[in-house]
Amino acid sequence: MTHVSPRIGTERADTGERIITQPVENGTAVALEYTHSVEKSRVYDGYTVRGEKLAMTRMEFESYGWGLPADANVTREDGHLVSHPEGSFAELSVSPGEIAGHRLHVGDRTYDLVERSNGTSVRIYVERESPLDSLP
Repeated sequence: MTHVSPRIGTERADTGERIITQPVENGTAVALEYTHSVEKSRVYDGYTVRGEKLAMTRMEFESYGWGLPADANVTREDGHLVSHPEGSFAELSVSPGEIAGHRLHVGDRTYDLVERSNGTSVRIYVERESPLDSLP
């Protein structure tokens, strides 16, 4: 029987070039952290690996602004506004930028998406890795 392990794949949207691959498990925390382009404040979008999807579990932000949840159930925790949106995604599309400084957190690792992608749009997703993938 072949064991199939999940991993986070991140690739450039324009070329499909793989820029990040990291093994994960069900329940692994994944997050995007960046500076909001209008509000100039920190935004943290938290997800959890569930099967082959990323389930959004938490959003932290400093103030209400363009594109941030004004009508969601929001609480204040440790000085941050926090919501727990629902949603599950097969993939996330991100356009990393210098000002936003997008970072991808996977478990205890952090990746600079701006540097890794050269500022081009990326796709982030969960995929299954077979041991056969590593054969020449």
